[in-house]
Amino acid sequence: MKLGKSISLVLGFFVLLAFSLPKEVNKRVLKEVEKTFEVSDFTLEPITVSEELNAELPAKISGENLFRIQAGQSVLGYAFADQAPSKTAVFDYLVLFDENVEVIHTKVLVYREEYGGEIGSKRWLKQFLGKTGGDRVDSDTNIDVISGATISVNSMTKAMDNLFQTIGVLQQNGKL
Repeated sequence: MKLGKSISLVLGFFVLLAFSLPKEVNKRVLKEVEKTFEVSDFTLEPITVSEELNAELPAKISGENLFRIQAGQSVLGYAFADQAPSKTAVFDYLVLFDENVEVIHTKVLVYREEYGGEIGSKRWLKQFLGKTGGDRVDSDTNIDVISGATISVNSMTKAMDNLFQTIGVLQQNGKL
């Protein structure tokens, strides 16, 4: 069992190495997928879209940031990993969707600023759980703000809203 788990993690790690995510982020993505879906044997299949469709999407899909999570022939869900700007740097985040493309987990993987890291709290991130491609989020209407983390809150909220719009378009086009 442990050997199979190790092999799966190594294979998953090499799949992610082929993409542009930093090495430390790759490891965290694999760990979060394993923990969230309670599986050790899975693959991440990159999802690509045409340039024409990508031009319509608010969140660009590069073949390096959106993955179908599979265990054998079964689709467990989807993973989206990207970066969003903070005040002077960027932070890495992950969104995991179930097989119905509903958010089941969000995580700030790497936050590189001195202030604003509160957006990584489970309490704040849970606001995105259950959202789908048909939902919209905005820090003025339905997402709580955090004093001292205004830039990061707005950035993460905008990134999530763009992702939800993108997911909706991808579903309409039969890509998910």
